[in-house]
Amino acid sequence: CNLEVLAELIISDGHPFSGRTHLRRLARLGIVIAAGACLVLALPPYSILPLALVAFVALALVLRGASALGAFGLGYMFGLGQFVPGLLWITESFQVEADRFGWLALPAVFALAGLLSAFPALACAVAARMARSGLAPALSLATSWAASEWLRGHVVTGFPWNLAAYTLADWTVLSQAASVVGSYGLGFLLVLCASLAGLAFGRADRHLRMLRLTGAAAILVSVAGFGVVRIATSDPASDRGTQVRVVQPNIAQSAKWDETSRKANILRLFSLSARPGSFDLLLWPETAWPGFLAEDRGARAMLGWLLSETGVLLTGSAEREETGAGTVYRNSVLAIAPDGTILTRYAKHHLVPFGEYVPWRSVLPFQRLVQSLGDFAPGPGPSTLAIGPHPYVGVAICYEAIFPGHVADDAIRPDWIFNATNDAWFGTSIGPWQHLASARMRAVEEGLPLVRAANTGISAVVDAYGRTVAMLELGTAGIIDTRLPRPLSPTPYARFGDWTALALVLLAWVTIRLRPRLRNTTFLTRIST
Repeated sequence: CNLEVLAELIISDGHPFSGRTHLRRLARLGIVIAAGACLVLALPPYSILPLALVAFVALALVLRGASALGAFGLGYMFGLGQFVPGLLWITESFQVEADRFGWLALPAVFALAGLLSAFPALACAVAARMARSGLAPALSLATSWAASEWLRGHVVTGFPWNLAAYTLADWTVLSQAASVVGSYGLGFLLVLCASLAGLAFGRADRHLRMLRLTGAAAILVSVAGFGVVRIATSDPASDRGTQVRVVQPNIAQSAKWDETSRKANILRLFSLSARPGSFDLLLWPETAWPGFLAEDRGARAMLGWLLSETGVLLTGSAEREETGAGTVYRNSVLAIAPDGTILTRYAKHHLVPFGEYVPWRSVLPFQRLVQSLGDFAPGPGPSTLAIGPHPYVGVAICYEAIFPGHVADDAIRPDWIFNATNDAWFGTSIGPWQHLASARMRAVEEGLPLVRAANTGISAVVDAYGRTVAMLELGTAGIIDTRLPRPLSPTPYARFGDWTALALVLLAWVTIRLRPRLRNTTFLTRIST
């Protein structure tokens, strides 16, 4: 397909389609929906990166010359194309209790996709408005897109799932820039690069086209060059000596809390943990223990038999506490010593709406999708745990790993991140792969190794560069025995958070705003117009 012909089809009033307004509008809608779907294929597990560029090239072309209202509609359709197929894995969770919630599966996907699509719609509307005010179209789209993704990660409870930068998760060299500007900043660079390339095929003379393509190539080369240098200077002796054993029991969600399966589930955890081999840290998934482990001294003493003299078990378990306001439940990770004592604990602070609690319960007529004694209460926030003689650990339980900048304690930096999760809710869909991609980007951003223990998969050990050291496939039972990778010095993103992304955007804006002074000295002005 000739990109120049496609560009004229989308934006030119002189094209034969211009006499058939409705057909031309339908063509635009079809293009933006298909472009949004391309973004899904660019994400793990597919990771067809060129499709991410195609998606934003098409979006940039469609938006050129559009009004703010028209751009809002086009952005909304792009969002539906992205989020409907990208979130279909959610339907799996409704089938766990299909008799109660099965009928809600598809409506829930379309409702969530409809809400999330407002963010790309807003981004496109703002981009169109800024472009009409004289700001460079490519910079307008990249800036508004990065801002909308940041808002999506923070508004109400936040849901930064499948950010643009995650299309680079499996492209290790290109993902390293997240250590400086984070995932939001890396998404800005991706959209800016694609937009420059796409607009080069619009109404532009040969010279301007080459300048725009050169600008896109410069971004790509800079990001890739940074990644090559960062990885090339990594320490070959990448482990710190601590031996970890990750247990993946592969217990179906329908059997996880079944009383008749309780003994079998516990025996499976024990048998996998007791396999031959030595380890310092034993890691179990989220809510691995089928009950309140903190209240069962005998069970904790029994678990201590699995550990060496200085070993520690990190396991997910529900907890409850009696207060004046009633019983408070928490989704926690406990650190168990060989004698069965609880060394320390961490309570999940970023809870899943409608899964772990019902927001605005007094107003919304909904019930939780998970049966339990009550809503979970949030913990105080990211914290670093001291676990005996072993490296300090920061804990992210399940959903928490998708939030950039919220997995490590700023006050006391951990040496590694433990991601305890239970993706059994999502079967063998693409959901667990997308979840793992988010966790791997946290490792790059923070410069910290990440160890993931998942009930049904995907369990993995990831080094501080986001590279997978070891992994257990989805839907299998087994263990990972390996040494804990070394942490790196705090990255710029670990030090300054999303301020680095803002600094990147401001730098781009300042460069463009200075273009009258630079007009005779640099080609950047031509790229940005």
